[in-house]
Amino acid sequence: MQVVAHYHGMVPNNGLMFQLMPEDDSMATPDEDREETLCDDWSTQRQNLRRAREQFIPIRRARLVHLLAEDESLSAEERGLFLRWCEQLAIVMHAEYHKRLDEMKNDYDRFDPDVATCGELECSVQERNETATSVLAGLMSVLQSANYQRLSRDAIEAAVEATSDWGVNLNVDFEAFEHLEVFSRGDVISTRSRRYWWTGYRRETVDVPVYERLLVLFQLRDSKQPEGAVDPRAIYLKLFKNIPKQDIDMLLPCGKFQMSWLDHGKVIVPTMSGFLLAVAKGFTAAIGALIHGFWGVVAFLGFVGGTAGYGVKSFLGYLRTKDKYQLNLTRNLYYQNLDNNAGVLFRILDEAEEQECREAILAYALLRRAGHDGWTEAELDWAAESFLQNVLGFAVDFEVADALRKLERLGCATPDEFGAWRAASLNAASARLTEALLASQSYNSRHISLEGDQA
Repeated sequence: MQVVAHYHGMVPNNGLMFQLMPEDDSMATPDEDREETLCDDWSTQRQNLRRAREQFIPIRRARLVHLLAEDESLSAEERGLFLRWCEQLAIVMHAEYHKRLDEMKNDYDRFDPDVATCGELECSVQERNETATSVLAGLMSVLQSANYQRLSRDAIEAAVEATSDWGVNLNVDFEAFEHLEVFSRGDVISTRSRRYWWTGYRRETVDVPVYERLLVLFQLRDSKQPEGAVDPRAIYLKLFKNIPKQDIDMLLPCGKFQMSWLDHGKVIVPTMSGFLLAVAKGFTAAIGALIHGFWGVVAFLGFVGGTAGYGVKSFLGYLRTKDKYQLNLTRNLYYQNLDNNAGVLFRILDEAEEQECREAILAYALLRRAGHDGWTEAELDWAAESFLQNVLGFAVDFEVADALRKLERLGCATPDEFGAWRAASLNAASARLTEALLASQSYNSRHISLEGDQA
């Protein structure tokens, strides 16, 4: 069964009403039913998460276009024109972001620790500082378009001071970083299970604040290098998923393990008790050695060897505890790491491009339904958020101002002197996108020609 959002007309104050209507599923195949069930389970899990109201639209562009094209008020011809316009918009956006990708790749190659070409990391300090500023500014802009939020230093330090039941307690040296930035998206309350000895190891479910996406950007200082191959000239990018807020310290280098009081007790208490017992027995054995001669000396050496062996055993127990923490850290990051360095750059640019397309497509489709009277920014915002609420099952803060700016820049919508926005006709909007694409191709041709002349 497919679920489609149908438009049912105008309501007072130029609003919209949407309703989820099931289509006829009499022709559905078993494979389609299974796929539908899996999608429904995934959607239910996302809806059950308690989440902060954010600007990110977690819906595929293809699905959004399909839902909007199923509007009953569209004729077959209009539906075809609308689908064509969506394809053109995607092509224009892709051309724009491809240009941004080339610019950011050219800058980041000088800081990429995984770069395959030679000599990229070799440049003057002034040149590196200027390029680093350009890299950071470009990343900030793209992350904003992809609806990531920058975490303040206070928020990072507060998260480092705490530890969840699933993380590793680390002490992070913030003085080791030349640059450190953390960005998040998807602030949700998830649920996880845990067991404690005082509850008889019964499983209990607890709420856990989680970031669905977390990006870490850092560059280390020359004088503060951790163990391992870390180049202080490089800018590292790390992207993770489903990270508890209290476990951000697990994602940062220059962290030292901090064992819990319980783990300290497991090492210290047996060691001290064994040491005191060995001292007492050793004293007794020493007296016996003086009294019983050769066999007393043998007994004394045996107690000394036993004491040393107990100390070695306690030290090995400490190493096993440390290895347990390292294994926990490795296991968590193995499954939660999404991308690194240049791969992060490609991923966030793709996410930003998709998000820009979704916003523009939704804004244009809804503006068309407003008719000749048009809508104010607030009315379009309400209509878009109502649509997304019905489709997704949770609230989204639609970035209406940014969506309207894109449509105006592309010539697909214009405001009047009273603040009412009107969508251009499908034919006119398609013609504007064709002009934008031709202009982009013309720019690229001139750019390639100039590069060839310079070569």
